[in-house]
Amino acid sequence: MKTEETTLDKIRTRPRFKMFTHLSKEEYAESLKKYLNEHKDEFSGNINKEVATICVENQDNNYWKPNLALRTETEDGTTVVRGVFGPSSAVWTFFMFLYFLFSVLWMTFITMFYVERQIHSNDFPWALNASFTMLICIGLTYAAAQFGQHKAKDEMQKLRKFAEESTLQFEKKNHDPDASA
Repeated sequence: MKTEETTLDKIRTRPRFKMFTHLSKEEYAESLKKYLNEHKDEFSGNINKEVATICVENQDNNYWKPNLALRTETEDGTTVVRGVFGPSSAVWTFFMFLYFLFSVLWMTFITMFYVERQIHSNDFPWALNASFTMLICIGLTYAAAQFGQHKAKDEMQKLRKFAEESTLQFEKKNHDPDASA
C-alpha cells in the first residue's frame, strides 16, 4: 500500500499550505467569493485577486480569533495558493513583542544580579527577584497564548473545513515544479 502526502494532509500537520491550481487568480478569487456568499452566515472575509482573509462568524470575539489568510501568486505560468491559519497579525505581533520585552528585561536583570555578585556590591538587591518576575511574565504570556489557541480550536476546524471545501477542489494533481524548469 502506497501512502502519499497530499495538500489535505499538510493542512492537518501544519498551519500553512501551498497548492497549485489550474485557475487564474481572478477565477480563483471569484470562486472564493461565491463560496463565501453561500456560507455567509458561517464565515466572513475580504477577498481580492491577490489576498483573501477569512474569519469565522460567531458571538464570542476573543483575542485569539483565528483567520485564514490566502495569497495567490503566479509561478511558472501556474497559479499558486498559499494559505496560513492563525491569529490576526496584530495579535501575533503583540505576543511576539511581549516575549521580546520580557526576555530582554530578564537578561538585563539577571546580568545586573551577576555583575553585582562579581563586584561584591549591593546596589541592586532586587535584580534577582525582578529576573524571576520576568520569567513568570514569560510563562504567563505563553499560558495566555495556549489558552487562546485552545479556545479557538473549533474556529480553526471550521477554517480548515473552509479551506478544504473552497480550495482543494481546484488543486492541480501531479504538479511537479521541476518539470516546468
